[in-house]
Amino acid sequence: MNRVNEDFINYLWINKLINKDVKTTSGEEVKIITPGILNTDSGPDFFNAMIEIDGTKWAGNIEVHVNSLDWFKHKHQNDPAYDSIILHVVYNNDKEIERENLQKIPTIELKDNFNSSILSKYQYFITSKSKITCSNLIGNITYFDKLSWFDRLMAERLEQKGNEIISLLDLTLGNFSQIFYLQLSKALGYTANSQAMEMLAKSIPLNIISKHSNNIMQIEALLYGQSGLLPPNTTDGYIHKLQIEYNFLKAKYQLIPMDGTLWKFMRMRPASFPTIRISQLANIIYNSSGLLNKIIEAEKITDVIGLLSVSASSYWDNHYQFAKIAPGKSKKLGITTINIIMINTIIPMMFIYGKSKNNLSLQQKALDWLSKIKPEANSITREFGSMGIVAENAMQSQALIQLKNYYCIKKQCLACRFGQLLLQT
Repeated sequence: MNRVNEDFINYLWINKLINKDVKTTSGEEVKIITPGILNTDSGPDFFNAMIEIDGTKWAGNIEVHVNSLDWFKHKHQNDPAYDSIILHVVYNNDKEIERENLQKIPTIELKDNFNSSILSKYQYFITSKSKITCSNLIGNITYFDKLSWFDRLMAERLEQKGNEIISLLDLTLGNFSQIFYLQLSKALGYTANSQAMEMLAKSIPLNIISKHSNNIMQIEALLYGQSGLLPPNTTDGYIHKLQIEYNFLKAKYQLIPMDGTLWKFMRMRPASFPTIRISQLANIIYNSSGLLNKIIEAEKITDVIGLLSVSASSYWDNHYQFAKIAPGKSKKLGITTINIIMINTIIPMMFIYGKSKNNLSLQQKALDWLSKIKPEANSITREFGSMGIVAENAMQSQALIQLKNYYCIKKQCLACRFGQLLLQT
């Protein structure tokens, strides 16, 4: 059974993969000059196409269907926008379609009018149970085609991350610094505690934190107190100082703390415990007042890495949790974690900030920095690597994540540049 859909027909039409001697169902010769622009909204499928029918050039819109009878299923006969199309492109012509004046609309039937191997490969792709359906062919992609598609995928990924930032701009009245504070906090939480870290940042806005940016004890008191992790009664001197500071600041700013049970400690490395991450966040704020501006003004990526290379406060040298002694070790934010923050938070923020300010050099700097970071090592990059598609930097590893999640898993082979190329080989 042929698994033909309109996406496949669009693919054939856009790429002019139709036999050159194709004729209309009335026997007229057809030449595709320009296939037109694919319409992603309501209305005919292609705008501004140009074709030639028996030597006469026509410019206008084109409609695509699997079967001609789909014209009536979609109720196009009741919509004047379809009465003036210049060509009806169908896989199977099961009925001649007429305009309102009873004139037949020129139609070409694609069945038997293109290389059948393309359909065979497409059917294999969309019916394969593999999450990367072209795994046995993808190694044939040329280096140039790989780089070209990676650039487009990375642009898509930055656009998606940018949309999240833009939505937050509306909520914060355009306050980029507050958004960056929220995003940075979320990034430090990793997957397990990202939501809790974001909630923490929302519970204690940056404008309050900034008033105490020269006092690390007060910053930590605010963050630990709001997190709900600060023990209520203890003889521990450090905790006692935090309690005194927090009780005063809580009353001053009328703060409401989070539920401490929201935090996760199970099945994670102690160095990633939320107690440690909160202190690292506090020290980033303490060491770098106006952090977003410093990042934007930084000339080198190493300057930003330096801003993030902080340690948790000395109390945590021999603790992972409050009042529980642990082997002594400084809890410094590692380069792997910093790279993840750069990739997922700082670079998207820089890019969108540059875009909002029409600052092309800042946008380019964000992309340049991304290309200088080592590629991420995760299940997706390893999976593609085993097929010969190896990421050379973080820009490419991000592109592979986009490719897997939004094309491979969703079987969007016709929208994927790799899929398009492989179908034609």
